[in-house]
Amino acid sequence: MSTGVAVADEVASSFEAFKLKKGEFKLRYFIYKIENKEIIVIEKKGSIDKGYDDFVADLPEDDCRYGIIDLEFETDDGRPTSKLVFISWNPDTASIRPKMLYSGSKEAIKSALNGVGIHINATDHSELDLETSILPVVKKFA
Repeated sequence: MSTGVAVADEVASSFEAFKLKKGEFKLRYFIYKIENKEIIVIEKKGSIDKGYDDFVADLPEDDCRYGIIDLEFETDDGRPTSKLVFISWNPDTASIRPKMLYSGSKEAIKSALNGVGIHINATDHSELDLETSILPVVKKFA
């Protein structure tokens, strides 16, 4: 389902620099929002010293967002590593219109964020829990 929502050029160009950790893009995460029901833009940037809990805290309680995080973790055999993880935050408590808009526009941003292999959909905070929900999925790709 296409909603006609476009992705700002800045989203893709910033993401490419983010993957390479270039200059001002030595960051931990981005949070994206749909502005005026027509374009996906960067809402927040998390500095490299931030962690997963900061990322979750930056997500609104009752509104939808997309996020990409460079998640650092330890593999089951003890190796430190990191993976890029795309999270679609579509909380049950959000209004129906934003939920439909974000659900229908997700493919547009996913195609702009080329090279992210892990996509997670979350509808409440239990699905954002690092230990019980996120790491088990991410470790499958480690």
